[in-house]
Order: sequence, then structure tokens, then C-alpha cells
Amino acid sequence: MSILSERVLNMSTSATLAMAAKARELRNEGKNIIGLSLGEPDFNTPDFIKEAAIQAINDNYNSYTPVDGYAELKEAIIHKFQRDNQLTYEPSQIVVSTGAKQSLANIAMVLLNDGDEVILPAPYWVSYSDIVKLAEGVPVEVATSIETDFKITPAQLEAAITPKTKMIWFSSPCNPSGSVYSEAELRALAIVLEKHPNIYVVSDEIYEHINFTNEHFSIARIPSMYNRTITVNGVSKAFAMTGWRIGYIGGPTEIARACNKIQGQITSGANCIAQRATIAALNASKDKIQYMIDEFLKRRDIVLELLGEIEGFKVNVPEGAFYVFPDISYFFGKTLRGKTINNATDFSLYLLDEALVATVTGDAFGSPNCIRISYAASEEQLRTAIKQIKEVL
Repeated sequence: MSILSERVLNMSTSATLAMAAKARELRNEGKNIIGLSLGEPDFNTPDFIKEAAIQAINDNYNSYTPVDGYAELKEAIIHKFQRDNQLTYEPSQIVVSTGAKQSLANIAMVLLNDGDEVILPAPYWVSYSDIVKLAEGVPVEVATSIETDFKITPAQLEAAITPKTKMIWFSSPCNPSGSVYSEAELRALAIVLEKHPNIYVVSDEIYEHINFTNEHFSIARIPSMYNRTITVNGVSKAFAMTGWRIGYIGGPTEIARACNKIQGQITSGANCIAQRATIAALNASKDKIQYMIDEFLKRRDIVLELLGEIEGFKVNVPEGAFYVFPDISYFFGKTLRGKTINNATDFSLYLLDEALVATVTGDAFGSPNCIRISYAASEEQLRTAIKQIKEVL
């Protein structure tokens, strides 16, 4: 009998981190693995942000921070929400956390009771399901397809709602599909939700700025949804600050206060230096990071062109983030180099072993016919990786 709790025994290991670990093992064996599995920009944090962190060190920021974040950072977040999203929040509605992942965990812990259902349009970010389960909620997956650009329809949403539905979680731009919900699409979903006033929305907007449509829309802008939406964001993706671990929410005061309460018993406030650096990041013009967005768009088009030359890869055009999410079910049941491909996990492992390219199985995201390919890598690496994939197929 295990000494470990059922809670941790029933929890999945993050598939993205597991694939990254396996790739590292193979590199340690001397194999030249190209990593296209992690959702991490390959740029350095911009200098103006690093300079703000250095200044904070020199100014002796070294003490415990307020649980919900420095007042100056909360003001920068409020300004950012108003400037970029036309959303008005008070300081009591903002909570800063150690990464957007902690923000999501806080929300689940303060809103879910045993058996409460959370609708997850699939594909969804790999950790959503386990975070919900950890809070004793029940994830309800709603399958989408490449034909609808991996977006849930109002009819699907309506069909998934039961008396136990407490929330719907989604990301836009989406990890892993790169899909971006338009204003019209979100308003159509809101019409369904207006009929069910006790359902809350978690809108994960961490990839907000990596959006090639130039038309990001937050569902909280819809008046009927403002008091029912928790908007989650952070600086890891757009500002290349993954290791700085700063995320935040804007939402109803009661929920924000509850998140502050639970965070106070688990981690307390986020890192002091990272918070001071984030003030500089959020107060800056988007022009300061446009070079990264332009490069991601260029890489996306290269990847789509090269994947389009491989028989069996069915791709759509993602409008944001830095992933493509091809349907590779064409290969299921086929034997390649003596290895039978039964599912997306087999296919992803085959690419790792034979092409020396690390991707992530779509099974981890609730879409078993797909794999996720991150193009947060250099153009040279991307061209080499897809050439090697093509050769082994």
C-alpha cells in the first residue's frame, strides 16, 4: 500500500514537462534532439525589464511582498487592463501570483466543491484538467476539431451544461491550437451563458499579445459577463519571462479576496524582484516586444509551408500563440520502420526516437488525433526538424 495520497497518485504528470525531460535524457546520451515541445519563447527577456530588476536589487527590494502583490504592480495591471482590454478593475479585484498556473489553481480551489463540473473545450492547456481534479471538480471535455479551428460552438456549450456546471475554462489565443476567439464568437457563447447565471468563466489570456489577427477581445468586456469572468494573464509568454514566474487575475472582488486568502496560506506573495520588473513590462508599449511577435509570425508561416509538404499532416492556420496543432490520425494503424503507430502518443514518441524531434502528444490536451509543435525555436532548428520528420515518414 502506497504511503502517498490518492490525490497525488491520481494526478497526471505534465506531458509537456515529461517530454522535455525525456529529450534531456536523450541529449545526455549524446543525441542531437531538437526540442519543439515546450511553450517557452527562445528570446531573452528584454533589456528594459532586466534593468528594472537590477534597479530593484540596488534599491534593496528584498522583503516579503504583500500576498496579492505590490500596490504599484496592481496599479500597472489595472492600467494594462484598461489600455489593452477596456476593462476597469479596482485594486481589490487584482491578485498577483507565482505564475498564471498558480492563478488558475487559486481559482479552482476557491470556487470548486466536490462534484462541481468545469467545461473544458478540447484541446485545452495540459494542466487545466488536473488542476480541476485536484480541487475535487469534474472536468467535462467538449471535443472540437480542426474543421472548426478547434473552437467550441454555442450549441456544443449549451449541450455540455448540466445543473452541476460551475465554470468554463478556455484560452484565447489557445495553447495548444493557436486559435483565437473573435468578438463575435465570444458574444455568441455569452448569449448561451446568460441563460445560466451561476456559471463562471475563466478566460486565460496569457498569449494575448502573440496574436496575428491584431484583434484580441476579452469576454469580460461583455457587460453581462464582467461580474462572472476571471481574466488570467501574466508576463511569461509575450515578454519572454517564463522563469520570472509572475501571473495575475482580474475578477469579481469576492473571488479575488478568496484567492488572496488561500494564497496567503500556501505561497504568500510573489517574488519581489520579479514584481518590480513586471511593473516595467506592463507599463511599456507593445512596440517594445513587437519584434518577437513579428518573428513568431514568420516562423508560423515557415512551419505551415513545410508541414504542408508532408503527406498525412492536416493543418489549419493558427492565429496566435506559437504552436501548430496538426491532425496526424492518417498515420494511425501504419507501421513505420518496424514501429506501429496506434495513437498520437506513439507518433510523438516515434518522432523523438527516429527524427530526434521532441513534440507533445495531443492526448495530453484532450485531442487524441493531434500533436503539438512549438515554433518557439530558431528558423534553422525548425527547418532542420521538419526535414528530419519528413525523412522518417
